[in-house]
Amino acid sequence: MANIVRWDPIRDMVALREAMDRMVEEGMVRAPAPLAAWAPGGMAVDMYETDDSVIVSTAIPGMKAEEIAVSVTGDTLTIKAETKEDSEVKRENYLRRERRFGSCCRSITLPGGLEADKAEADYTDGILTLTFPKAEEVKPKSIKVSTK
Repeated sequence: MANIVRWDPIRDMVALREAMDRMVEEGMVRAPAPLAAWAPGGMAVDMYETDDSVIVSTAIPGMKAEEIAVSVTGDTLTIKAETKEDSEVKRENYLRRERRFGSCCRSITLPGGLEADKAEADYTDGILTLTFPKAEEVKPKSIKVSTK
């Protein structure tokens, strides 16, 4: 005897909605590298701290140091970069064109207690590294424990 299952249109719509959600999420997460590498706000940032400072690092390949602008306003760090299109080659002569041109900007919130005016910036091999020293009052201090 065959099992008869009652048709439930709500269940089918929920399944369709879940499939659409998965498709959209996977499409956004797995963007092709050439597009994701130079999308507005597409700068991936690493931030970590040591005992004395907070380090922010981001990859900005193919740029010159003078094409990168870094500013700190309050606790907000802003990194801007702009690359210009090569104008030597006419458009009709291209066989393939995948590089992106334009400007990119990223703002992140820094932890409190940093001395932004003493920050150092280093741009080597396409990696921008910013080092923000911590203020003395936020550096970890050791307290010696004694016994009586």
